[in-house]
Amino acid sequence: MKKLFLILMLLAPAFKTQAETVKEQEQVIAARKILDPWHELQPEQGDRFLQLVCWTPSDREFPSRYEERLDIIMKHIQLFYQTEMERHGFGNRTFNLQRNRQGKVVIYSIKGLHPADHYEKNSGREIREECLTELKKQDIDGQKETMVIFCNLADWDQDTLTFSHKSPYYAGGTNQSGTAWQLDSPELAIENIKLKEPMIKDGEYGRISLGKHNSIFIGGIAHEMGHAFGLPHCAPRPDEQVRGTPLMGSGNRTYGDELRGEGRGTILSFAHAMRLASHPQFTRSVKGYLDSASVIVSNLSVETAGKAIQVSGTVKGEPPVYGVVAYFDPEGGGDYNSTTATAVPDSDGRFEFQTSALTPGKRGQLRIVPLHCNGALADSGSLSKLKYSYEVSAEGIPDVSTIQLRLELTPLLEAIASGKPSEVQRPLRFIESEKGQQISKRLVDTSEPTEIPGDYSGQQSKVELTSFKPTTVSVGWRNPTFNRIPDPAMLLESNGEIFDTGIYAHAPSRHEYALNKTWKTITGKVGIAAGHDSGTVAFEIQGDGRTLWQSKTVTSSELISFDVNVEGVSQLVLLTHATDDGASNDWGLWLEPMLSR
Repeated sequence: MKKLFLILMLLAPAFKTQAETVKEQEQVIAARKILDPWHELQPEQGDRFLQLVCWTPSDREFPSRYEERLDIIMKHIQLFYQTEMERHGFGNRTFNLQRNRQGKVVIYSIKGLHPADHYEKNSGREIREECLTELKKQDIDGQKETMVIFCNLADWDQDTLTFSHKSPYYAGGTNQSGTAWQLDSPELAIENIKLKEPMIKDGEYGRISLGKHNSIFIGGIAHEMGHAFGLPHCAPRPDEQVRGTPLMGSGNRTYGDELRGEGRGTILSFAHAMRLASHPQFTRSVKGYLDSASVIVSNLSVETAGKAIQVSGTVKGEPPVYGVVAYFDPEGGGDYNSTTATAVPDSDGRFEFQTSALTPGKRGQLRIVPLHCNGALADSGSLSKLKYSYEVSAEGIPDVSTIQLRLELTPLLEAIASGKPSEVQRPLRFIESEKGQQISKRLVDTSEPTEIPGDYSGQQSKVELTSFKPTTVSVGWRNPTFNRIPDPAMLLESNGEIFDTGIYAHAPSRHEYALNKTWKTITGKVGIAAGHDSGTVAFEIQGDGRTLWQSKTVTSSELISFDVNVEGVSQLVLLTHATDDGASNDWGLWLEPMLSR
């Protein structure tokens, strides 16, 4: 019996992989029943070519054999995408390369305006502008293309086998256009991936084989191209780990590892194959690819079942939605460790998915991405409304109460946003939770306080600061608001929590209150409004011109508590300051500020 149990345990991953494969096949069939007919009805066939540029500084020649090497490299990556799309059931879809009469990939060779010393890793925008100018001379509007710019800013010494670079190495894009910045260097060649020797010294990765070096940087081309196509990072689902490393995870470092017997190599995750299935680079169709998309997600339900999160809802979109991709992203590690789930809406738009691949002891963010037939995303990016915070206990039990609170309040928020007072009362009747009722009361009550804290004659020893009138107010962006943010999201949400009271304080801001020496302490928290992940703010509390408390630089992934003595203070000032990265997205929040006496 024990032996049988061990055998079953060993076979369990295979059974799970097989089950997931069947599920994927079912989803592909369902997705293509939506996607393919849409493109076939009044078709608009057209080729969107991936534009390739080899750029070199003014004082450098182009890398040795670059045209021959890049031709083979790009065809190899093209075949990788095609093989993976076929494996997932989407046919021979892959990106399109422009070729000359000899069948070679067309590469535009562009000389930079400055010598190599002028450029750094952060020179991507400048290099791109130089390329756009030269491409325009050949009637190519690079702003409307998806392109890869190979930058000749690497140093390879064939004698000492040493390598270093200062090339831009990043990317971004949509279904309409995108740019990937890469590097080229003479030792990068497909035939070198299989080599376990010689060993070289890489300036970033240390002592590695020439083959591994090629895996990393050729895999990097494929990875950054994924970003140019609009793909984010992701981690493998548990069942995908047995196949290989997802390209948009750390698969840029494992490309071709299997050729050296050093691993399973790189795969394209199913979620990202779903996304690329509609990309005009992959469909050979340009139908509606310049059109914007719209989407409505309704009846959204998020529940827990043991150690899993279950999501269901209804989606309607224009162009039609053929799939839904979800990212469950634990805090820390950027989005590299976000696991995925997928669904295909039925004829009524209903969809559902779940995952138990959650990280114990971590907060997380659920991002839901509806996929439109033209490759567009109607609701995505940092300001997406379809982003929700959850927590997972150390035992692996998820808590989705914050999501459920948001969903409970959504009808009220929509009614308030409509600007019709008559629409507000109905959703109020359906708010049952105590916290939901408290927040609703504050959202509906738009009256401004008239009393200053220094004149308070009530009996309470603790009073919310937002119930008092400030002396002066200024914020760095939009209008001052209290107990809400000046955005359709409205809710005071920060780092996975929703708060009852608070002050919107986009940096730089100043909120001054007359205490008249009648209060002893002020307590609360500070954070960044949800959806503004790149914001960083420094908070400061002053009393009669003296700094009483100041925070470190606060990011979107943290909440900082404060408990400050204000005894004897006449004028209280709450300040927020932009930090070294400027004021962009600095949606600072003073959360649940409370005066005590």
